[in-house]
Amino acid sequence: MMNLMDLISSLPAFVLAVVLISASPGPAMALILRRAALRGFSGAVPTVLGLEAGLYLWALLAAAGLAALVAASEVAFLVLRVVGAGFLLYLGIKAWRSAWRSRDTGGAAEEITVEEPQPDSALTWWRAFGEGAVVMLANPKIAAFMIAFYPQFVPADRPLFATTALLAVLQVAIEIVLYLALAAVVGRAGAWFRRPVIQRRLDAISGTVLVALGLRVAAESR
Repeated sequence: MMNLMDLISSLPAFVLAVVLISASPGPAMALILRRAALRGFSGAVPTVLGLEAGLYLWALLAAAGLAALVAASEVAFLVLRVVGAGFLLYLGIKAWRSAWRSRDTGGAAEEITVEEPQPDSALTWWRAFGEGAVVMLANPKIAAFMIAFYPQFVPADRPLFATTALLAVLQVAIEIVLYLALAAVVGRAGAWFRRPVIQRRLDAISGTVLVALGLRVAAESR
């Protein structure tokens, strides 16, 4: 009973830490902002869910001790770093190509031509979900973070796996609410973002951010 009370008493600090972590800029934030701006709120939902699915899986791997093996293994850490960096570079270059393809559609008319986002097909939905999951799972820093973060909030005599899984559900729920709220705010301005000139600039900027993040991941050491 005392351990349960210890766990409950640590929840405010846990929630505050999750909120601060969620608000920090990074690949997740860049993906969500771009997706919400160009595809609206509904278009950002699969990206958010994919990111959180990857996060929850890392939490379970950390509780099972597998994340520690990944963090300790030079080969596994390098492979994840290369995959993560490569995927971010791919997303960034794809955004650049989108901006480049639309560069010749200038003129005053494009300022008032706004394309409404079409409902995502099942394939598009799962592709966005997969992008979010891969970005999260291919980041070796998440493995190291999970190992250090969750044990701080697990009482000594509580079951590590079950308690971590429970805390991870709370973290995922908090982040989903925060990220979808952000997507809703950005999505409300979607008509402005989807103006061809703004969309092209957004593609160029988000592509640059994603490429920079990919290069940072590639250059990171432990």
